[in-house]
Amino acid sequence: MKTKIVKIGNSQGVRIPKPLIEQTGLTDEVEISIQGDTLVISVAHKPREGWGASFQAMADDGADNLLDETLQTSAWDEEEWEW
Repeated sequence: MKTKIVKIGNSQGVRIPKPLIEQTGLTDEVEISIQGDTLVISVAHKPREGWGASFQAMADDGADNLLDETLQTSAWDEEEWEW
């Protein structure tokens, strides 16, 4: 499908036909990137998207221990360090 680049103020833009919007699920916000000589428009992902599932997987694997619990301390840490 061909379309034209149109002037929008001091910028330029591309009108995306409605059927393509519906097929891709694009909404108000998109991500634009370049792959080779191709301009790629994709659905914008929310910050931290998927973190909950990743944290749950870590908990299920027992990989969510605090790093401080595994640190070795010295006599200096125990006797001379002041909080």
